[in-house]
Amino acid sequence: MKDPSLRRSVTLFRAFLNEQSDPDACYSLLARDAADQLERYGPLADRTVVDIGGGSGHFTEEFRRRGAHSFLFEPDVRELRDRAPEGTVVADGYLLPLADGAADICFSSNVLEHVEDPRTFVSELVRVTAPGGLIYVAFTNWYSPWGGHEWAPWHYLGAERARRRYERRTGRRAKHTLGENLFRIHIGTTLRHVRSRTDVELVTARARYWPFLPAVVPKIPVLREFATWNLLLILRRCP
Repeated sequence: MKDPSLRRSVTLFRAFLNEQSDPDACYSLLARDAADQLERYGPLADRTVVDIGGGSGHFTEEFRRRGAHSFLFEPDVRELRDRAPEGTVVADGYLLPLADGAADICFSSNVLEHVEDPRTFVSELVRVTAPGGLIYVAFTNWYSPWGGHEWAPWHYLGAERARRRYERRTGRRAKHTLGENLFRIHIGTTLRHVRSRTDVELVTARARYWPFLPAVVPKIPVLREFATWNLLLILRRCP
């Protein structure tokens, strides 16, 4: 799928709607899309790619299919769903069991909104990336229509109200609780942080799924907090 294209965006959106009923199809498609995005900056073959918080391993498996030496580091064994790729390491993203500069590419998809201290998390991604290497960070910001995850878009009316509504409607306990495993994260704050760092260069900041002008939307204050939906940052580790 060409990036950006309306067909790509529609296909991804349809997959997201079926994420609960068919997660393998959804995340396999998302993994192929993420690999395509990375390959805009060079081939994955023979590169060392670390996938931080990649859950059940769909991203790691896709990177390996493209010839990368890819390894999954996941802190929550429940997310592995009995299908973890060979060599998976259960590890905290704040303190990865990797040497400085071990990775050519450090990859993190939809993890940043689940960590209490995103600055420390990003610093750890930077630490394990080799000079000249790439850091892929994508996240769903709080004011996105999907910011409340399974209880979105009712999070606009308050997190606890949205969570209780979800549990009443579905009869299931919500997976996410604000302040425990889901945190408010914003586009403007994150961009200011990465731009202030001296150890990385911001290569691109774009609305990950947008079919039109994906690099323009994140530049517009206020609007970006609602319209970006999911921010993709590509950073390059400085020498």
